[in-house]
Amino acid sequence: MLLWCLSVDNAFTIKGCFSSYMNIAKSILSIQSHVAYGFVGNKAATYPLQYMGYDVWPVNTVQFSNHTGYGKWQGEVFDSEHIKSVIQGILDIGQAHKCKAILSGYMGSKAICDVVKAITQQFKSINKGLLYLCDPVIGNNNCFVKPEVLDFFKQKLMADIITPSQYEAEVLSGIKVTDIASLKEIAGYFHNRGIKIVIITGLNLSDVHSSLCIFASDAEIQYLLLTREYHFSTPVNGTGDLFSSLYLGHYLRTQDMGLALRHTEYHLQKVLKNTYELKERELQVLSIRYDTADIDVLPSLITI
Repeated sequence: MLLWCLSVDNAFTIKGCFSSYMNIAKSILSIQSHVAYGFVGNKAATYPLQYMGYDVWPVNTVQFSNHTGYGKWQGEVFDSEHIKSVIQGILDIGQAHKCKAILSGYMGSKAICDVVKAITQQFKSINKGLLYLCDPVIGNNNCFVKPEVLDFFKQKLMADIITPSQYEAEVLSGIKVTDIASLKEIAGYFHNRGIKIVIITGLNLSDVHSSLCIFASDAEIQYLLLTREYHFSTPVNGTGDLFSSLYLGHYLRTQDMGLALRHTEYHLQKVLKNTYELKERELQVLSIRYDTADIDVLPSLITI
């Protein structure tokens, strides 16, 4: 079995899995929720990215005991001024130029949306090559964010990469996904708004039977990737947070939309399999390594 190891020179090599630690790590600013127990938000994103050799700067929008899927939790929601002040501290010590990417997930208010947008613009002015991935979290089968947050995403969503679910893509675009043609229409809608790469997860398509799909588009080429669906006795939270962090990490290294998706799904499926087999409610984020992949079993892409 041949295992590829990721190095920091944007190539897949077999130099040795720890070579990346001998170099200066690329830094990623991750603005998401945080839980003490479990793996959602920054807890789901930080470890995999660190394992891949990135220096993650987690800025927490909330600090809860556990995710809200349990029905009860303790903790605090941070306001936009708190987030702004934490990031201003990074600017004050002159380290912002090291940031190569920004990752954002769930946003609890329009004020936080506005702060993240302003921060992204400020960091892009410092580092012209900075990449912003936004996971526009609004819900699974129904919208659970405030109307002001939904309106922000509909009117002001600007990012280099977005990773909505099928439901989120439909709500934000106003276009119903039924088949590949409507999927391409949605991609065109987002590309016309300046978004370079559109990844849509959890797709059920009438012309692709018996499998969930993930869609990727950069306006020039579109892919589908068929994926396995696990039926957990209790819904598992955080898969979207893990997916978006993995995709950002792999894309930063490869600069290849399709290859990054293949590696992302490879690692995500291993985590889901371990979680399912252990009958755990929390994603088993710590159960695998993220710097290797068996190239013989990487999922395939279908060009559409």
